[in-house]
Amino acid sequence: MEFAACAQPEPAWNAAARVTAVRVGVLASGSGTILAAMLERGIPVVIVLADRRCGALEIAERAGVATALIERTDFGPGFDRVAYTHDVVDALQAHEVELVAIAGFGTILSKPFIDAYGGHAVNTHPALLPAFKGWHAVRAALESGVKVTGTTVHLVTEEVDAGPILAQESVPVLADDTEATLHERIKEVERRLYPEVIERLARS
Repeated sequence: MEFAACAQPEPAWNAAARVTAVRVGVLASGSGTILAAMLERGIPVVIVLADRRCGALEIAERAGVATALIERTDFGPGFDRVAYTHDVVDALQAHEVELVAIAGFGTILSKPFIDAYGGHAVNTHPALLPAFKGWHAVRAALESGVKVTGTTVHLVTEEVDAGPILAQESVPVLADDTEATLHERIKEVERRLYPEVIERLARS
């Protein structure tokens, strides 16, 4: 585990009022823009866990939030997903996490995660589920020719991208969209919608 010291003066997100005492853990693998949006909204994130070195860890460290790098080094058929999942759950429980927010985490976790956090873990997906499940949802939407896609916030279940839907918002597909431009417009919505849903859950 890595604990980052809080710099002075505090970042703007640390100055925001905390919404509740519920302890939130974030799983991330990317740049951390959704994490930053959560922190700016005052979501009480107590740990950010990543499966690779990434921008999300740097954002957490600057905000004085504990970090854990549980690096995945095996991407072959011999990957022990169950053992890896236990390591993730152990790290979350060590920080007494009550609600888990998955924000672009690149490793699918197995049943021990659901056993520990079923009903208390949420994810965001860049499509209007149940359409375009999976890792390449934005590309699939473009290839299908749909005029509207969007983002979905849902509870996490053992079946990927199949949990109960908590919120959705549509995003139009423009004629000149590329995968990158469409994904960025979806992310703009996610950065607003996802923290709103997490705040609502934390207060319920």
